This record gives sequence, C-alpha cells and structure tokens, in this order.
Amino acid sequence: MSSAFIQAAIILLREGLEAMLVIAALAGYLTKAGAGHRLQALYGGALAAIGASIVAAWLFAVLNSGEHSDILEGIIILVAASLMLYVSGWLMVKQDPRGWQEYLAHKADNALTQDTVWAVAALAFLAVFREGAETVLFINALAGAEGGWSAGLFAGLATATAGLVVLFYFINMIAQKIPLRPLFIITSAFLFAMAIKFIGEAVQEFQEQSILPFTQLESLKWFDAIGLNPTVEAVSAQLLVIVFALATYSVVQRNARLAREEKAAMRTAKP
Repeated sequence: MSSAFIQAAIILLREGLEAMLVIAALAGYLTKAGAGHRLQALYGGALAAIGASIVAAWLFAVLNSGEHSDILEGIIILVAASLMLYVSGWLMVKQDPRGWQEYLAHKADNALTQDTVWAVAALAFLAVFREGAETVLFINALAGAEGGWSAGLFAGLATATAGLVVLFYFINMIAQKIPLRPLFIITSAFLFAMAIKFIGEAVQEFQEQSILPFTQLESLKWFDAIGLNPTVEAVSAQLLVIVFALATYSVVQRNARLAREEKAAMRTAKP
C-alpha cells in the first residue's frame, strides 16, 4: 500500500466526512426549527458545490497546462499547507461542542431570517465548496509531492469515494450522536501534521531550483525513509511554524477565556 494511496484516501475521507457532518447538522437544525421544507434547497446547494469543485479541478488542470515547474509546485504546496494550518486551527478552536452548535445555529438562523430558500442553498453550497476546493488543492499538492498522478493516488481516491458513499447513509442516521470534540481534535492534528510535512516538501522544491540553500542534517537522514526533508532549512521552517501555531493557539484560548470571564462578570453585575 503506497504512501500516495493512504494520504489521498485520508484527505478525501477527512474533507468529505466534515462536509457531510456540516450538512447533516444543518439539516437537523432546520428540521427542529420547523423549516423542513428547505431541506431540498440545502441538499441542492450541496450537490451544486460538488459540481463546482469538479469544475475547479478541471480549470486548475487546464491553466496549469500539465507542465512541470518546481517553483510553481513549491508555491502550490505552500498554499495547501497554509490552508491546512488554517483549517486545523479553526477545528481546534471549534472543538467545544457547545461552541460548534452555536456556530451552526447562528449560520442557520441568518439564513432563516432572510426567508428565502436561496439563503439556505447558498449556505450549503459555501460549506461544501470550501471542502471541495480545499480537497482539489490538497490532492494536487499531494500529486506534486509524490511525483505525479499515480495509480496508487487514484486508487486511494476511489476507495475513499466508495467509503464516503457508505458512510453518508450512516452519518445521516447518527449525526446527532457523533461526539464532535474527539473528531475535531483528531482531524485538526492530522491536518497540522500534513501541513508540516508539506512545508518540508515545498522547501525541497525551492532547494532543487537553488532558491534556498541545502544543508544536510546527517543525524536526521532517516527522515528520507518517511518522506520528510532532512535539511537545516526545512526543519527550521517547520519548527518556526510549530512555535507560531502554539503561540497563536495560546493567545486565542486566552482571549476566549477573558471574554467568557467578562460576560460572566457582566451577568453578575446586573441587578
């Protein structure tokens, strides 16, 4: 089982699972809010987003013209890593089930107050297209990092697609019972690890074009065996990102705690 097969399958499963959870959660909320008649618009928006994601993938292939460029590859991998870091952080911040439910309720309430099915359809479209667009970018970056669109990569995508078809049925049945916090933490950690790996691969692309220096770390030569870049430049960049991510998460958590304390103090001060 190749690395491309495993990574492609995990990326598609992760993105597809998250999109299905969002749609299932919104469907449940709309039903409870007495807006079950808008479920058709919700699912229609989701299907339109899938089609738009396929078009985005085709446009990317056409505009890229199939020509190999280490510099372009490095830039694409960096963009993919940035998106992975962003989504990883977003998931970690939203890991609290109450916060996640409030987020979904706020989005659905905004759509309901506009009194139009188009608002619901647009909400579903944006939720799914974000996942679809990210999947396109991540898979393209993975193909570049693995040396092309191999049979293993396609097999991984096909396997994940079949798995998602099966999972969709069960997720619709048990969506309200899935513990969101463990799911968010696990997927956040996976995305963060993938982003760190991609950063090392982007550095390698720039090193191959002599844009960045190449300083081999002899003590970490075993990194090659697991697809990592054992150079001072790559490891330094990865460590900087890790430190920055930890610092940012600490600041966000501190601000959230202060906001909660401020709200509690205001409620206590009210007569």
